[in-house]
Amino acid sequence: MEIFEKRSIIRFSGSTSENKGDFVVNETPLTIMLNKQELATIVCSPYAQKELVVGFLAGEGLIKKYSDITDYFHREKQEVVWVETEDSDTAMENFMGRNFGSCCGKSRPTLYFRNDSEQLRPLYGNARFSASELQELIRQLDDGSDTFRMTGGVHSAALADNERILIKYEDIGRHNALDRVLGHTIINGIATEDKAVLLSGRISSEMLIKAARIGTPVIVSRSAPTGLAIDLAEELNITTVGFVRGNSMNVYSHPERIVR
Repeated sequence: MEIFEKRSIIRFSGSTSENKGDFVVNETPLTIMLNKQELATIVCSPYAQKELVVGFLAGEGLIKKYSDITDYFHREKQEVVWVETEDSDTAMENFMGRNFGSCCGKSRPTLYFRNDSEQLRPLYGNARFSASELQELIRQLDDGSDTFRMTGGVHSAALADNERILIKYEDIGRHNALDRVLGHTIINGIATEDKAVLLSGRISSEMLIKAARIGTPVIVSRSAPTGLAIDLAEELNITTVGFVRGNSMNVYSHPERIVR
């Protein structure tokens, strides 16, 4: 299945209508079986599924490195993936366990699940970006979002250095797009401490946590962060930049990484 396809539509404009063709995104359910147990079914764009699965498992704290996976098999016709890992009983026990600590003294849950609170630590990477570099990188993200231009139905996530985008994925789900970036970095052993995560959509707390697991101390979006995401960014020492549009942007946390 392709990431998008052409469908026949009727387009209305004012008092007229015409038969036309239009591109629409495809989506598919992908079921993950972990150590012979059904873990989750993800609705996603139908490509780069291994990067998505590895990123999802890492994002949920179920693996830490690619070598934790001892066997991987994808039955594409059924869209079922079987994954075997090293002993991960503790991680599985905490997979859906809520954490009730406070965040930055504001009486908010610091991290949603115990795997997050037990595994994540503040980031101290050496990333430094100028405002003009981040504005150019977001422009590259927008210019390279081919599927979005064709369909208007996907989100983008990317990993970038100071000059260019190194990894980019599009998906119907913004979490899926960022999981693929995480999976790609794990599979290929890419260093991330001097990089930035780029997003086309909102920086929610979940997206902030995924960026923390990628290990990038800078997260940048053309859209807005949430209040909890900013609180978590303060706690995890992550620079959060939003509303990067044209020659303006807002820095919400740890501005010391934005050089003049």
